[in-house]
Order: sequence, then structure tokens, then C-alpha cells
Amino acid sequence: QVQLVESGGGLVQPGGSLRLSCAASGSIRTIAGMAWYRQAPGKERELVARVRGSDNTNYTGSVRGRFTISRDNAKNAVYLQMNNLKPEDTAVYYCEADIVTTSGWHPSAYWGQGTRVTIPS
Repeated sequence: QVQLVESGGGLVQPGGSLRLSCAASGSIRTIAGMAWYRQAPGKERELVARVRGSDNTNYTGSVRGRFTISRDNAKNAVYLQMNNLKPEDTAVYYCEADIVTTSGWHPSAYWGQGTRVTIPS
């Protein structure tokens, strides 16, 4: 089985920073892409940032220039550095990874449990 565990959420004032972490563990053969999604109250879940390989990244427009996604392949981990946070960044943030397990040959999407980020207005 595969498990993704996130950490790093919390409450921070506008303009502040947070760093989210997510580590995958279990029967992992290889990890293709890793990503962060978020879901704000009353809204659909949206892609925030994705990384493929070591440095092939893309971001949703509202966070570009403020957020940075990175990964540590040796640790099966992905990070999201969030700077200049705004109230509209308030959401539950989810880690997602496309993982090929030791019992298969094709990637499947696995999700973390979510970590809450709150930026008061």
C-alpha cells in the first residue's frame, strides 16, 4: 500500500509564508508527477502546482511568482513554499502523486489527507 502524509499547514497573516511538505511511503516502484491541489470552502478542488521529473514545473496563474514547488526524489517527497500569502489562498491543500507500485506497471493517483491553510482577511 501507499500512503501520503502532509504537514506544514496553519494560520499566518497576509504577506506571510508557509512551507508544506508531503512524503510518500509504502510499496513504491517509482513516482512520476507530484502535485499540490487546494479546495477552498464552497469551491471545487483546483491544481495549484505540479512537478514532473526534477524541475519540470507548472503553476496556476494566481500563485505564479509566489509559490514554488520542489521535490526530493530520494525522500519521495514534494514541497510547496508559499510566500506573500493572501486571504484567497485559504483552503485545504492536498498532495497528489502518480505512483507506480511494486505490484504494477502503470501509475495511479494517490492523495494525502489534506492540510489546512488559513490566511485571515
